[in-house]
Amino acid sequence: MALQFSKTKYVLESLKTGKIFHDTGWILDAPEEKEPTLIRAKYEETQINVKGSEYGLYQFADWLPVNRMLKGSSSPVTYKSEGLAERLGLTNLWITFSGYWPGKGAIMKTCSFKETEAYSVCARMNPVMDKILVVASAGNTARAFAQVCSSNNIPLLLCVPEDHINALWFDAPLNDCVKLVCSRLGSDYFDAIHLSNLASELDGFIAEGGAKNVARRDGMGTTVLSAVTTIGKIPEYYFQAVGSGTGAIAAWEANLRFINDGRFGKNKMKLMISQNIPFIPIYDSWRAGSRILLPLKDTLARQQAGQIIAKVLSNRKPPYTVTGGLYDALADTGGDVLTASNEEAVKAAKLFEETEGIDIHPAATVALATLVSEVKANRIDKNALIMLNVTGGGENRFKQEKDLHYLKPSFIFDINPNPIEVEKEINRLF
Repeated sequence: MALQFSKTKYVLESLKTGKIFHDTGWILDAPEEKEPTLIRAKYEETQINVKGSEYGLYQFADWLPVNRMLKGSSSPVTYKSEGLAERLGLTNLWITFSGYWPGKGAIMKTCSFKETEAYSVCARMNPVMDKILVVASAGNTARAFAQVCSSNNIPLLLCVPEDHINALWFDAPLNDCVKLVCSRLGSDYFDAIHLSNLASELDGFIAEGGAKNVARRDGMGTTVLSAVTTIGKIPEYYFQAVGSGTGAIAAWEANLRFINDGRFGKNKMKLMISQNIPFIPIYDSWRAGSRILLPLKDTLARQQAGQIIAKVLSNRKPPYTVTGGLYDALADTGGDVLTASNEEAVKAAKLFEETEGIDIHPAATVALATLVSEVKANRIDKNALIMLNVTGGGENRFKQEKDLHYLKPSFIFDINPNPIEVEKEINRLF
């Protein structure tokens, strides 16, 4: 029997002016507004009705801005921690796990919560758009979009730093509709974004949009949808490591929807977000009390990004200042920005595998390391309801069970590529 699915009903709202407008296609910005602001989806269903697990990610379709249901999706899984909670002395620690852990019901083939955004963004696309989607990534996002687009025959151009292409592994060869280009060795995520911006300006291509895309944020927000509907209450604390902070913004927005829902509490989770030392631009800006992201020179940023263990946490231009962005999310929730060193992250990885029984991604170990630090410093009540967002895991197990295939770049560009060369080489690929 085919699964029943219909287009989600929603409108869009400017967070700067409150203006309401319809989603007429691929809107990333508020129409006719000049000041930077995020837009937010407002759903017809104010109380979420969660579908069965057979719907995968689309069990949360009431609060996803999607036009269709794609095949192959999986949802985050939330469970109450026993081993880790006991080790830390916490009585109410819940883990939301996105990755590959069949024993827990988690079957994300890319082992990352980036699948949640890929399945949401691509399902927002109308098949008649006839555009090639352009996505910039430091690794996990590229792998997720490649998997989703390959499985559903959606044309995709990936822009990834050459240093990070070892993250583009899959359990089967990809559909030829997926192409990869790179910024050369020594570049970082911001260089890949610059390359993607040039590609998006070409005829027939369309930018995925990053944090500005409501489908990306609401897809990532399914981690909180999983947690709250499983626990039955809104957590008091939310721990996650961030590169752009889009996932934390998404968590805040999901929290607000649950408050409006009315069945799960009225509190706002304290966003406890973390960065990997020495690449800490969000931490530095927040601790300085600055709404404006403090400047960071390109050469120093690339150097620092090269030193961190969690490579995906290296976004130089996060949506921090924009209305509705990360600064607003932190301020509204009474949150904080924390840091963890590579050494602390490695210890946290060992701790999680010892106590919970699965390997987790470096970004998730950074988040765990900061939770450990906060608990040791007695800054968190041991009985508080805590959500730890494990944004990726099970990769070692997946790789042991599967034969891997790697996506190779079709072209490698200089860090500051010539736009004419970009146009020539990319048009040649499609």
